[in-house]
Amino acid sequence: MDATVVLPRIDRDTCNGCGDCVDVCHGGALALQKLKVVIVSAANCDYCTDCEAVCPVLAIACPFEVVIAG
Repeated sequence: MDATVVLPRIDRDTCNGCGDCVDVCHGGALALQKLKVVIVSAANCDYCTDCEAVCPVLAIACPFEVVIAG
């Protein structure tokens, strides 16, 4: 069975480049590039959703994927 990787969705048009999400990302998955946040290491994202919670302009969304087994 294939593994599904779910990552935060970043709206770069909405991002104001404040860097709050980068500061709370303990895995180092996020970084600022040209004053916009990007995922630089998907492997380091543990999907804690802290980045979504701290974003003052709601530029990050961490949707949950429902997997039905069976």
